[in-house]
Amino acid sequence: MDSTDTYTVADISLAESGSLRVDWARARMPVLAALKEEALKTKPLAGMRVAGCLHVTKETAVLIETIAAAGAEISWSGCNPLSTQDDVAAWLASEGYSVHAWHGQSTEDFYWCIDKTLEFNPTLTLDDGADLIVRVHGEKSEYADGVIGGTEETTTGVHRLRAMGNAGDLKYPVIAVNDAITKWDFDNVYGTGQSTLDGIIRATSVLVAGKTFVVAGYGHCGKGVAMRAKGMGANVIITEVDPLPALRAVMDGFRVMKMDEAASLGDIFCTSTGMKDIIVRRHFDSMKDGAIISNTGHYDCEINIEDLKQLSTSVRTIRDNNDEYTLSDGRKIFLLADGRLVNLAAAEGHPSEVMDMSFANQYLALCRLAKEGDKLDSIVYDISLEQDQGLAKTKLETLGFEIDDLTADQIEYLTDYTVGT
Repeated sequence: MDSTDTYTVADISLAESGSLRVDWARARMPVLAALKEEALKTKPLAGMRVAGCLHVTKETAVLIETIAAAGAEISWSGCNPLSTQDDVAAWLASEGYSVHAWHGQSTEDFYWCIDKTLEFNPTLTLDDGADLIVRVHGEKSEYADGVIGGTEETTTGVHRLRAMGNAGDLKYPVIAVNDAITKWDFDNVYGTGQSTLDGIIRATSVLVAGKTFVVAGYGHCGKGVAMRAKGMGANVIITEVDPLPALRAVMDGFRVMKMDEAASLGDIFCTSTGMKDIIVRRHFDSMKDGAIISNTGHYDCEINIEDLKQLSTSVRTIRDNNDEYTLSDGRKIFLLADGRLVNLAAAEGHPSEVMDMSFANQYLALCRLAKEGDKLDSIVYDISLEQDQGLAKTKLETLGFEIDDLTADQIEYLTDYTVGT
C-alpha cells in the first residue's frame, strides 16, 4: 500500500498503466470533452469542494478531470470494495488528485476511505449507492452543515435517499442522476447488459449459448442483462416480484417464474434487484451441479452467501473472481466476485461511450447545485427533461446522426386543442 496525506492507493507505480486506460476512455467520451473545454473558460465550480464516492474506473477519472477543470477541489473514494482499478487510482494520485481507494478493501477500509474524503469539509457530494451521504447524515454528521447539495448515480442510492427525504431526514438537496432518461435507459440497460456478460465470461470462460440463464429482476439493469444473454444464445428466465416488469418480460419473449422453480433449471444466475435474499438456502438446495451465481445489483446481500457457506464442506478459488463451493452431497456451485458487482469486480464496468452521458449528467447536476443548492429544499430532485434532451442530441451529433426539427406550424399544432378529425 502506498500512502501520503493526499492519497492511499495499492501501488503508485501503476500510474503509467492507468494513464493508458484513461487515454482510452477520454477519447470515447466526447460529451464530457466538450463540457470540459467549456468549463476551463467558465469555471462553474470555482470554490467548490467535491467529495466523491464512486467506482474508481477510467471513466470516473475523466469525470474527475472535468470537475477539476470547472474549478473544484476534489477528494475521492471507491463505492465498492472490489471495483477500484488500482492503476487508475495510481494515475489519479500521480496527477495530484486526492484519492483513497484500492481493490480488495475490507468493510472497515471502505468506510475509512470515505471518512478520509470528508476531511476537507466538502461543499458538494457525489455518490453511487448513497454510502457517503448516509455517512454524512450519521457517523460524520459534523460535515453536513457545510454541504449545499449532492448527486446520486444509481438506483439503490436513489431509493435510500427518497426514503430519507420522505422521512424528513435528508439535510441537503440531492439530484437523482440515476433517474435521468439518458442514464437509466442507456447506462443501466446497455452498459449493465454488456459489462455484466463481460464479467461473467472473464470469471468463467463458459459458453453462454445453450445455457439456461436466470435473471432476477427485470428493471433497466435486468432487462439489459437478459437482452445480452439472449443475444449470445442463452435461454433466459426472468424472476420478479412486480407484475408490471414481469409482464414486460413476458411480452419481450422471456419465460417468467418464481425463483423457487427457476433454481433447479438455471445454469447461470444473475441478480439485479437491489433487494436482499434473492437467492437463499432453499435455492442452493435445488441447483444443478456446476451452477454459476453472480450479482449485478449493488450490494452483496442479494445472494445469501452465509447460507451457501453453511451448506458447503469446502471452498476454493478456481480462478480470479470465481470461488467453488462444494456442498455436502458433492454438488459444486460457483460464486463470482464474492457476490459483489460482477461487471466491475471481474471486468471493467460499463463501456466509456455509455458512461459519457451518465457522467455528463453528474457534472451538470453539480453545476446546478453550486449555483442553486443553497436555495433548494432538502429533497431529491430529478434531472430536467431539457437537460436529458440536450445531452441526447449532443451524443447523437458526436455519433454522426441528425434528427428533424419541428416546423413552426407543427409546434402550433401541438398546442392547438381545437384541431380534430
